Amino acid sequence: MSRGRNRKFKNQNRRQNQPEAAAQATPKAPEPADVPDPELVIDERPEDFWAGEVDEKQLQLLMGDWRKGRTTRNIWQALSDAYVMIFSLLVIVAMLVSLIIQAQGQASTCSAAGCRTARELLPWAALAGVLAFAVAAARIFGPVLASAAEGFWLLDAPIRRSRILVKRLWVAVGAGFLGGAAIGALVSALTGSAGLAIVAWTAATGLAAAGVVAFAAAQQGVERVWTVKLVGGIAGLAGLGALLAVVGSATGWFHLDITTSVAVASAWSVAAGGVLLLVVSAVLARMRLNRIRRARLMSGGSLAAGMQGAAFALDFALMRDILQERDAVERGQVHPTRGRGLGLQTLIWRDVQRLIRFPKPLITLAVTAVVPYAVEALGMGRFSSTISALVLVAALVPFFTSLRVLSRTKGLMRCLPFSTSQVRTAASVVPGVLAGIWAIAVVPAFHGVGSASHTPWVQAVMLALITAAAGYIGAIRWVSAKSADYSAPMVATQMGAMPPGLMFNLVRGLDMVALITIWIVLGLSPWFSIVAAVIAYAILRMGGIDQQEMQQMQKDARRELEESRHGKPADKKVVTRRR
Repeated sequence: MSRGRNRKFKNQNRRQNQPEAAAQATPKAPEPADVPDPELVIDERPEDFWAGEVDEKQLQLLMGDWRKGRTTRNIWQALSDAYVMIFSLLVIVAMLVSLIIQAQGQASTCSAAGCRTARELLPWAALAGVLAFAVAAARIFGPVLASAAEGFWLLDAPIRRSRILVKRLWVAVGAGFLGGAAIGALVSALTGSAGLAIVAWTAATGLAAAGVVAFAAAQQGVERVWTVKLVGGIAGLAGLGALLAVVGSATGWFHLDITTSVAVASAWSVAAGGVLLLVVSAVLARMRLNRIRRARLMSGGSLAAGMQGAAFALDFALMRDILQERDAVERGQVHPTRGRGLGLQTLIWRDVQRLIRFPKPLITLAVTAVVPYAVEALGMGRFSSTISALVLVAALVPFFTSLRVLSRTKGLMRCLPFSTSQVRTAASVVPGVLAGIWAIAVVPAFHGVGSASHTPWVQAVMLALITAAAGYIGAIRWVSAKSADYSAPMVATQMGAMPPGLMFNLVRGLDMVALITIWIVLGLSPWFSIVAAVIAYAILRMGGIDQQEMQQMQKDARRELEESRHGKPADKKVVTRRR
């Protein structure tokens, strides 16, 4: 009994002591005043965190090794396989050498003071044209640029962009120098200049082009565009003034006495100015490379990638479409205009409204009217039609926007209740009118105004119309030509499989000019050129030979033949559309 009582007493004491033990086990919540202040403890030195900083040069070497490790052949192996391209380049170089020799021979017969002055002024026009083109190209592409992969991978990393972009800067400047020097040497050689003058103008044009490219790169670092546009506009006006001076001095409208020594001295002065501009602008551009925004760099890189893809397909019309899209993006939005007319008149009025909205191509077309006068003044009358027509092709292409859209989108053309020839004719009316006005403006040039020998007015009118028709038809061919069909059977070449139409993309548009003007160069009757122009326009107006339409016509003919054999009527269904 005593043991049971003791156990009961112990259990009661345990129950009474459990709440007190629980209360003692529960910690007391600390008050805010009791929390100690945090203390920063640095166990490592700050300079230890930058021990793994990336070296930009080593990163570039790593990228180069990665790219070279995945190539299957080097550049020399690729060039050895592309023997067709090398042979074509050799043929072109041989043609240029022949032209230079002929030009040197014609220069020896140019004894008049006006003719000599015109030949000395022509390199100035080439210099201004090169500068205007270099500034425009540098403004569109950057000139410093980066690809999309580099923009997302490298330019966001904690590295110095200048170490990555400095090579791009020197490549752009070098490309400007080489391109300008090549054009300067070619123009000065074709004008019959002496060896020292050719060297001087080559250096002047190359250094000036490199200087304006470096200037555009320096302005890219501060996001200043209006200065680049201003320089391009001044260069364009200077080129127009030089062309007018060439024509005026050769025709005797005014007298300019420029000797060879003065021309050479002025060329070296331009070269010295180009060196000064190149050095100052290159230093500023190098200092501002870190300030170029990533979006601006990637914009030029994406444009270059698109142009590169179009260049691989030799589709120069697509390259122009890409540039035109970039220009439209820079302009922003325009005010919409309501269309006018019914039927085919709607397409014509749309071209007129587009011309009123954006009349800038009219300036280029007006400038090209000076070319026949300059060519005739330099004594190259037989080649005047060919050279002027080639220039006119480039000037008329911007006016064929409707034809370009309709020829590239077959579905849109099928939606129109008109035949292909009707749509193409309507889309070519406005450029045809402009080509006719251009022909009227250049008739005095073919007549020989200001020169000793004159061509009869009737023949001059025919030559002007033939030249305008050659440029007009060449522009239609260049705009509406079909792209390469990669679904068709390929042609086996050393460079790999190639579509049949890809080889002729380089000469489209130029082939029409050669077909129409070759008779004048050979000294034959102009009526041969007129007949060739009519035939070429008739074929281009129909849109060429469409294999799909021919296959559909064959299917329809077979179906009608089967129905006639079975005694069933084979009446054609005539669909009429009401307006």
